[in-house]
Amino acid sequence: MSLDNLTPVGHNNSADLDSLRSDLAAAFRICHQLGWSESVGNHFSATTSEDGKSFLLNPKWKHFATIGPDDLLLLNSDNTDVLDGPNAPDASAWCVHGTMHRNLPSAKVILHAHSPYATALACLEDPTMVPIDNNTARFYGRTAYDRDFGGIADAEEEGERLAQAIGHKTVLVMGNHGVSIVGDTVAAAFEDLYFFEKAAQTLILARSTGQPLAILSDEVAQNTADGWKPYAGMADEHFAYLKSQLPR
Repeated sequence: MSLDNLTPVGHNNSADLDSLRSDLAAAFRICHQLGWSESVGNHFSATTSEDGKSFLLNPKWKHFATIGPDDLLLLNSDNTDVLDGPNAPDASAWCVHGTMHRNLPSAKVILHAHSPYATALACLEDPTMVPIDNNTARFYGRTAYDRDFGGIADAEEEGERLAQAIGHKTVLVMGNHGVSIVGDTVAAAFEDLYFFEKAAQTLILARSTGQPLAILSDEVAQNTADGWKPYAGMADEHFAYLKSQLPR
């Protein structure tokens, strides 16, 4: 899957926006339950306009486990004074997510996390997601890499570089940092975050043995990646189950 194939989803009425708020808020809490939250950092966002300029973002330094639908900030990337306001977002989140949504309007949802195995993979000299099984091959041809880590990202140039790095892919391994996932719905993006973490775990464990990897051929890897497409509906069912397990 590439960004070219993502279906734009509008959120032009209150019901759509409420549903989007509910799903994005749930994604934060599920992420924490899975052990992928990190203090009060990391950021998830979702667009509410076709041009990507209007988007929802978690508020500054609010723990993932406590985020509800009404906590999410509704921002516009054209607002140059947003960081001076009384309820300003985190500067890093604003510069990266605001810029990426503006430059990549097809990127309806962007989930950025420092999940353990994806981050470990990102810290390798060669962080390539090598196809060695079903889950690693799921991301064959869909993963981009940014290896220009320069510290905490709080400048618009960082978002510009990341947008250029991911291009038309849907996963960005951020060297020495973590991973960002792009999707057309919260459920679809979260499913990729879930499977990317599992794939990274498999690859890290396989590499830890010190034995050579049994890498799939390009043909088999592509066939496996294509084989995942009929299972796209899994994302909605899986996310619905995860939401049902959240404390009320």
